[in-house]
Amino acid sequence: MGWMAWNWHTAVFFVAIVLLLTVMTLLAVYRPETPRKGILRFPTTRGDRLFVSLIGSAFIYIFWIRFTGGSMMWPAAILSVVYCVAMFRFA
Repeated sequence: MGWMAWNWHTAVFFVAIVLLLTVMTLLAVYRPETPRKGILRFPTTRGDRLFVSLIGSAFIYIFWIRFTGGSMMWPAAILSVVYCVAMFRFA
C-alpha cells in the first residue's frame, strides 16, 4: 500500500468517522428519535443529517482545494464544522 498516502492525518480521519458512527448508533439505541422536517424540506433523522454533513464537508474540501490550491486547509475545516453544526441544528 505504498501508493496510498497513509499518515497520522488519515488515521485521525478514519478514527473520527468510526467514533461518529459509534456515537450515532448508541444515540439511536438509547435515545430513539422521530424524523423531523427542517430547511431540507423532507424528514431527516440524525443519521441522515450526519450523512449529508459528511458529503457536504467533502464538497467543501474539494472546492477549497480547487480554488485555493490546498495551501492552507484550516479555513476549510472551520467551514466544514460550521456547515455540520448548521445541518444538525436547522435540518
